[in-house]
Amino acid sequence: MCAQASLPASPLDTGEMSSGDESAVLWLDQIQEAIHTANQDEEEALTLAGAVADINRTVAEGDAQKTLQALQVPSAGLRAVLPECAETYQAELAERQTNGDDKGSTESVWVKHCINDRYDYYYNLETGQGTWEEPEGFQHHDGQLGKEDIQGVVSSLTAEYNREQLWMANESMVTQLQARVRGYLVRRKHARRMEYLRQQEPHVVKLQACWKGHKQRKMYKDRMNLLQENVSSIVKIQSVVKMWKAKRKYNQRLQFFKDHEKEIVKIQAFLKANKARDDYRTLTGAKDPPLSVVRKFVHLLEQSALDLQEEQEVTRLREEVVTNIRSNQQMEKDLNLMDIKIGLLVKNRITLQDVVSHNKKMKNKKNKASKDDLTTGDRQGIKGLNKGKRRKLEAYQHLFYLLQTNPHYLAKLIFQMPQNKSTKFMDTVVFTLYNYASNQREEYLLLKLFKTALEEEINSKVDQIQDIVTGNPTVIKMVVSFNRGARGHNTLRQLLAPVVKDIIDDKSLGINTNPVDVYKAWVNQLETATGEASKLPYEVTPEQAMSHEEVRSRLEASSLALRTATDKVLNSIVSSLDNIPYGMRYIAKVLKNSLHEKFPDASEDELLKIIGNLLYYRYMNPAIVAPDGFDIIDMSAGGQLHVDQRRNLGSVAKMLQHSAANKLFEGENAHMTPMNNYISQTYEKFRVFFQSACDVPEPEEKFNIDEYSDMVTLSKPIIYISIDEIINTHSLLLEHLEAISPDHNDLLHELLQDLGDVPDVETLLGEGAVDPNDVNRESALSQMAKTEISLALTSKFELLEGDDRDMKTLMTKTKKLVVDVIRIQHGENLPQILETPSSALQESEHTKIVERRAVQDAQTPEGLKSSPALLEDSQLPLEQKKRKILRNLRSLEQAGLLTDGNKYQDLVNEISKDIRYQRRYRQRRKAELVKLQQTLTALNSKTAFYQDQMNYYDTYIKTCLDNLNRKNARRSIKLDSKGENKGSKKWKPQSLKYTGAKLHEKGVILEIEGLQTNQFKNVMFDISPTEEVGDFEVKAKFMGVEMEKVQLHFQDLLQLQYEGVAVMKMFDKAKVNVNLLIFLLNKKFYGK
Repeated sequence: MCAQASLPASPLDTGEMSSGDESAVLWLDQIQEAIHTANQDEEEALTLAGAVADINRTVAEGDAQKTLQALQVPSAGLRAVLPECAETYQAELAERQTNGDDKGSTESVWVKHCINDRYDYYYNLETGQGTWEEPEGFQHHDGQLGKEDIQGVVSSLTAEYNREQLWMANESMVTQLQARVRGYLVRRKHARRMEYLRQQEPHVVKLQACWKGHKQRKMYKDRMNLLQENVSSIVKIQSVVKMWKAKRKYNQRLQFFKDHEKEIVKIQAFLKANKARDDYRTLTGAKDPPLSVVRKFVHLLEQSALDLQEEQEVTRLREEVVTNIRSNQQMEKDLNLMDIKIGLLVKNRITLQDVVSHNKKMKNKKNKASKDDLTTGDRQGIKGLNKGKRRKLEAYQHLFYLLQTNPHYLAKLIFQMPQNKSTKFMDTVVFTLYNYASNQREEYLLLKLFKTALEEEINSKVDQIQDIVTGNPTVIKMVVSFNRGARGHNTLRQLLAPVVKDIIDDKSLGINTNPVDVYKAWVNQLETATGEASKLPYEVTPEQAMSHEEVRSRLEASSLALRTATDKVLNSIVSSLDNIPYGMRYIAKVLKNSLHEKFPDASEDELLKIIGNLLYYRYMNPAIVAPDGFDIIDMSAGGQLHVDQRRNLGSVAKMLQHSAANKLFEGENAHMTPMNNYISQTYEKFRVFFQSACDVPEPEEKFNIDEYSDMVTLSKPIIYISIDEIINTHSLLLEHLEAISPDHNDLLHELLQDLGDVPDVETLLGEGAVDPNDVNRESALSQMAKTEISLALTSKFELLEGDDRDMKTLMTKTKKLVVDVIRIQHGENLPQILETPSSALQESEHTKIVERRAVQDAQTPEGLKSSPALLEDSQLPLEQKKRKILRNLRSLEQAGLLTDGNKYQDLVNEISKDIRYQRRYRQRRKAELVKLQQTLTALNSKTAFYQDQMNYYDTYIKTCLDNLNRKNARRSIKLDSKGENKGSKKWKPQSLKYTGAKLHEKGVILEIEGLQTNQFKNVMFDISPTEEVGDFEVKAKFMGVEMEKVQLHFQDLLQLQYEGVAVMKMFDKAKVNVNLLIFLLNKKFYGK
C-alpha cells in the first residue's frame, strides 16, 4: 500500500529500467528514502484521519470545550480556530453532522479522506486503521465530516465572528450614520406630508370638523347613556382602578430605585464630589502653591509684641463699645417714652403715677450690672439650663446666623409670600434680624439682602423696564420705607425742611396753574370788588378761560413763581447728594446695573429715569407733598396746612416729578407747554444728580467688611427677637423650603432638621409659663408670644462638637507643627521633609526659636495666651515634632481630611490661606482700632447727655410729686356725712352716672348703633374708678337692665389722643369722642 502511494513516479513505473541505461537504476539509498517518505505519509494520513474522527466523536458528544480541544489539535491541521467561537463551532458542526446522517448511509465503518488533494485514504472507524487501497465493498460513512467540511465551518464562523467584532467596534459610527439617514428620510417624508396638508388644509379642516362633530355627538350620546345606566358600577371600577394604578406606580418607582441603586449612588457621589471641587476652587482662588514658596512667608504667622498689644486693645475697646451701645439704646428708648409721658402729663395730670413708675424702671435698668436678663424668656424655656434646651437654643442661633449672612434664603422667601405678608415679614422679622442696621455689620448684611432680593425680583417678575415705574416692586417699596423711616428721617428733614418751610411761610405765594380755577378766582374778585354779578359765564373750558388776557397774565405770574420755588427745592436736592443715605444710593446703583444687565438695549436716559423714579418720586416726593405727614416740619397740636399751601407744594412736586422723568406737558396740560423748555433744562440737572448718586463704592469697601470678618470678630452678633417671630420664621421656612433651597444637601436643610417641627409658644417659654387652668390661657399665651429673647448668633461650623471638633483641633495643631518644621528644613514636599533626618545645626536653630517664643508667651496677657496643649507641642524637639506630625497626618487621613496621594498638599494650601488672611486681618484691626476709639468717644458724650437729661427728669418728677402730695393733703381734711375725719382713709372718688342723651349733649357720645337719638335717654352709663390708678369700669344699662361693661384704661385714651385718633368705639356699638371723654374724666375725677 505504501508503494502505491509513494512510488508512482519511480523509474520502475516508467519503464526506464528496460532502456539499459545504468544511470536510471534506483540505488539502495533512493529506495530507502522512498520507503521512508511513504511511511511518513502513511503516518500523517493515519494521524489526520484519527484527528478528524476525534472531532466527529466530540461533536456527537455535544461538549463544546472538548470539540474546541479536538479542533485545536495540530495533527488536524485546521486554521483560524478561536476559543471565543467554541459554542458556535459545536452547534454548526453538529448541525452538519445531523444533515449528513439524514442524507446518506451511516452504517459503514469506513471513511474516505483526500490526502494532499491527490490520494484517497480509507480509515476504519472501529479499528482505527487506514489503507490506501479501497476496501472491498467500500461505502462512505455520510455522518462523518471531512477535514474540508470542518475547515469550511471553522473558517466561515471565524470570519463571521471577526466581522461581528468589526461592526461592534464601529457601532457608534454606524448608529450615527443610520440616525442621519433615518432623520433625513423622516424629515423629507414629513415635509412632503406637511406640504400636502397645507395644500389641502381648507378641505381637511372642513372634513375633520364634520366628521369630528358627528363622532363627538354620537360618542357623547352613547357615553351618556352608558354612564347613566352604570353609575354605581363606574364608581366602583374607578376606585379600584385608581387604587391599582397608584400602587403600580409606587411599586414601579420603588423597583426602579432598587434596580439602579448602584447607578444612583455613583451619580450622587459624582455630583457631591464635583460640588466639593468647585467649592474648594472658589475658596482658594489659586492653584496649589509649592511648599518652597509657602515656607518663605510662614514667619508672618508669628504674633509679634505689637500684634498682641493691638489685639488686647481691640478686645477692651470692643467690650466697652458694646456695653455702652446697649446701655445708650435702652436709655434712649426710656427717655423717648418719658418725653411722651411728660408731654401727656402737661395736659392730663392723671398720668403722673405712670411717669413715676417709668422713672423708677429707668433707674433700675441703669443700675443693673447685667443686661442679659431682659425678659422672662431668658430665665426659662429655651434658655433653661439643660442640655436639650441648650441644643434648641444653639440650633436657632445657627439658623438665624445662616439667614443673616446668606441673603438668598430670605430673598427667595420674601417672594414666596403674598405682598402684604412679605411687607409685614420685612417690618418685623427681617428688620429685627438685622437690628434695623444699627451698626455697620448689620447695615452691610441688610444691603446685601436688599441687593439679592432686588436682583431676584427683576429677573423673575420684571418683563419690561417700565414695570419698575408702573408697578409697585416689593423690594423698592421696602428700601424706600426703611430709609424714609427713623434712619432716613433726619436726612429728609435736613434736605427739604428749609425750602418747604419757606414755601409754606410765604403768604404772598399763590401758585395755581389751572386756567379754570384762575378764571373763577378772577370772576369772584370782580364780583366782590363791584358788588354786582359778573356778565362772564361761570362754567368755562380751559380753552375759553385762556382766551382772556387777565387769565393768561395770572398764569404767567404763577408759572414764574412756580419756577422760582422749584429751583429752590431742586438746588437743595442736588447740592445735598452726600446727605442721601448710602443705602438708597447703593440700591439705586444695583437697580441700574441689574436693569442694564437684563435690558442691554435700554438707553442711559431710560435707566436714569428709573433711578429718578426711585430717588425722587418714591423717596422725596411724598415728603414734599405732605411734609406734615412725614415730620418734615413741626406742626402744633390740631394744626394743619392751608389749602393754598398744599396746592403750592403739590405744584412744585408735580413740576419736579415731570422734570425727573423728562415728561413734557401735553394733552390736558397743554396750557403748561411753555414750561416744557424749563423741564428739559431741569432734567439735565437731575440727570447729572442721578448719575452721581449711583457712583458709590461697594459695601465691602464702604464698611471694610467681607466674608471673613465674622471669623476674626471677638464679640458675637446679638439680636432681640420675640417668640412669635421665631415661630413664624421657622414655620415659613418649613413651608417654602423646597422653593428656598431645592438642594437637600444645603446647610439650611441640615439646620431645620436639627430643629425638628415648629414648637409652640409654651415650649419656647417653658412649661408652667401660663397656668393650664387659666380660663384666659389662650389670650395669655398670645400675649406671652410677644416676649423677646436675645440670641447670640453663631455659625454652626464654629461650634463643632465631638469628633469634628477634635479633628479641627488636630488640624490646627498639625499646621502649627508643620510651620515650625518647614521654617527649619527645606524640601520639595511635606513627606520628603518629614522623612529626612534633621541635622544638629537645624536642631540648634529650632531650639533658639522655641526659647524666644517662650519668653514672648510669658509676657502675653492671659486672655491672649496660647492654649497649654499648643504651647506644649511648640516646645518639642524637631524630630519629635516630625514624628507627631506623621501620627497626626495618619489620623487626619483616616478622617478623610487629608490624603497622601497629593503629598498632603491640602495642608500646605491651608497654611498659605492662613498667611494671606493674616495680613488682611492686621490691616482691618488697625482700622477697627481707630473706629472703636472714635465710636467710644461719641458714645461717652452721648451717655453724658442722657445722664443730664435723666437728672433733669428726676428733678421735674420730684416737683410734681410734691405738688400732688400738697393737693391730696388739702383733700384729706374733708369729713364724710357721719362727721368722721377722713384723713385716716384713702380718698376715693364717687362713680358717675349719665344718660346717653346727656353724654350726647356734651358731645362725648356721637352715636349708638341701632338706636335713634330720641332713645338715648333710655341708656344709662355708669363710670366707676377701680383700685388701679387710671383704670375705670364703664357699665351700660338699657331700660334699667345691665347690658355690658368694659374696662377703660386712661393711658390708652391718652395714647389714642397722642396718635390723633378722634373717635373710638365702646361696647362695639357706641362711638365716643376721645378728646371730650378725657376732658370729662379729668374734670370729674381729678378736678382739672
